[in-house]
Amino acid sequence: MKFAMLVPSLAAVLAASLAAQQPSRPSYRREVPARLLRQAKVAEDSALKVAQARIPSGTVQALELENENGHLIWSFEFKVGTLPGIYEVNVDAKDGSLVGRVEHELPSAEHHDTARSGAKPRP
Repeated sequence: MKFAMLVPSLAAVLAASLAAQQPSRPSYRREVPARLLRQAKVAEDSALKVAQARIPSGTVQALELENENGHLIWSFEFKVGTLPGIYEVNVDAKDGSLVGRVEHELPSAEHHDTARSGAKPRP
């Protein structure tokens, strides 16, 4: 009789344990093609730390692993407080270094991918 009552409790504990072990899904848009991910030597979480060091007050809105001008890069888009637009930070997926400078994209440019400036966010 006690065994029959114990089984559902053990099943619930096991299910909760397995759920806790699952990696959490990021809250931002992610475009990471498997074919490019196999080429990356720098992990996504490591690249994120590098990018966040450049925009410490920003919140990641999107991430893309892409081949840009022959370089494999992690491209992060950050939203900074109430400032308009987004800030893009690119991290080399082979060595973890910053690629280029932080680019500020104004709201009208976000949809057309034009009018970029080198403005830096204010912390």
